Amino acid sequence: MTWAQAPGKVILFGEHAVVYGRPAIAVPVIEVQARACVESGKAGQGTIIVAPDLNHRMSLREAPDDEPLARIVRLTLALMKADPDPDLTITVTSTVPVARGMGSGAAVSTAIVRALGKHLDYWLASRVISDLVFQTEVLYHGTPSGIDNTVVSFEKPIYFVKEVGWEVFWAGEPLLLAIADTGVASSTREVVADLRRRYQAEPARYTPAFDRIGEIAAAARSAIEQGQGETVGRLMDENHSLLQQLGVSSPELDGLVTAARGGGALGAKMSGAGWGGNMIALVTETSRGRVDMMLRLAGAASIIITEVR
Repeated sequence: MTWAQAPGKVILFGEHAVVYGRPAIAVPVIEVQARACVESGKAGQGTIIVAPDLNHRMSLREAPDDEPLARIVRLTLALMKADPDPDLTITVTSTVPVARGMGSGAAVSTAIVRALGKHLDYWLASRVISDLVFQTEVLYHGTPSGIDNTVVSFEKPIYFVKEVGWEVFWAGEPLLLAIADTGVASSTREVVADLRRRYQAEPARYTPAFDRIGEIAAAARSAIEQGQGETVGRLMDENHSLLQQLGVSSPELDGLVTAARGGGALGAKMSGAGWGGNMIALVTETSRGRVDMMLRLAGAASIIITEVR
């Protein structure tokens, strides 16, 4: 048996605007992980993919091409020039919340690619893994920016600009983030498509917000690298206000943002597509307990504290 794993992620700055070429920042969240185990199967069985969390079992030879797990397996085997249907059983589990903006699809796909590479003794660079996973992100999200597969594959803070490139960077001082789940599932594909329709109908209305969100992301990178937590917090607050103007927040997200600020967070904002999913708050060792309490009182379904370095 061979296994591999991959983390979840959150977007710190730039969601939605990143789809239109503005910069964004995303970071891995190692407290949640997808895991893939590959083991040799019975002769003639072909490749079987099992996802016990979803009560799902499929044969690779029978799965349609638009099935994400089947696609990533086929793409990986093709890249390695391996048998297209080897006698393997691939079991996938994950603690990354689904439909919460934490990159669950990218994490599962990355774990599968890594596990297959290890099992078949084929080295795959992080960039190659990211490119493979992007091809399945299209199935999950329709028009993905590419930021999820990049940050999950490299497991580092990423400064990302679509069709321009990305850079790994480091925080001057560690950042503590509280990630609070609204408990409301959200489809990235639907939210992105809805905003795209509105933008195409009235580009002059939305372009200034996209521009400012991009400027905030650039300023935030500088503040993070210099360890300026209070500045990062203020930029988070402004970014959230702009996302509200874009119509992608929700009462549940706004309520948790208000609660986090009331608990002493340096800043707070929604993270990901919106209409549900998660919000993030920048906390300190002093404020983390009170922020946690306020978020729970406000109805957070779960809370993760992660450190960004």
